[in-house]
Amino acid sequence: MRKIVQKFSFLVVLFSTFYGVSAQNSVISATLISHFKNTSETFLGYDSFGYSYQINNNVFSKIKGKELLEYKNVSLGNISKADLQNPLKIVLFYEDFNSVVLLDNQLNKMTEINFSQNVIPIVVSGIGMSTQNQLWIYNTLNQQIGLFDYLKNEYKTVSIPLTEPIKYYQTDFNMFYWIDKKNNWYSCDIFGKISLLGKVADFDKIKFIDSSKYIFSKANMLFLKEINKSGTVTVSEIKVLEKTFDNFDYKDQILSIFTATDISNYKIVTP
Repeated sequence: MRKIVQKFSFLVVLFSTFYGVSAQNSVISATLISHFKNTSETFLGYDSFGYSYQINNNVFSKIKGKELLEYKNVSLGNISKADLQNPLKIVLFYEDFNSVVLLDNQLNKMTEINFSQNVIPIVVSGIGMSTQNQLWIYNTLNQQIGLFDYLKNEYKTVSIPLTEPIKYYQTDFNMFYWIDKKNNWYSCDIFGKISLLGKVADFDKIKFIDSSKYIFSKANMLFLKEINKSGTVTVSEIKVLEKTFDNFDYKDQILSIFTATDISNYKIVTP
């Protein structure tokens, strides 16, 4: 009963927040397409070739059927983040050692970069694959977003200093997205142009779809929020079978729900 009351209270607060600016508040039905047992400590998701990625005992692995590829680097400590945007150039970030490793599609090491050895001082707390042999970098020393060319070993700052700490970030090839401590949602392009995209709802986990849509979880419920160009907001609840879950991912209209024991993949169509 207590959980029901908590969820109801959250829904009241959530939809009251957007009352008057919402075009509609609807329900999106997710269609279950596959279900697997989860044997990993951290399940990371899938690529477009059907491979799944996970981390067990700090070993990064790539799996498809009976095919298993692994990569381990004990000298760099724990893996802080894995960027799977380009399956041919996977980015593994080791924040404790201020380092990154790039892997090819066979998980062979292509290059290893220690940012502490860079001519321009860099302390990285955010990283992701960008375009033209570059990595997105958030440098905590100057609180600015930059681009690092890993072939030329060159770094350039592109943004002005950020005024608020980063609460969450996500990258694609052309954009660095982040949410600050006040829940403001921003983007920065490769030329350094910063745009305020809106204010996000309170969340436990979040995943940006593009510059106007994101999926977020709160109190073990999933929602899709869209902000159109006129400023109208649509919030839709996404119905899945799981009553509780640890995390989720979304890619190419496939919503993956991760629990400690299971992985469920749903087909959803976003507006």
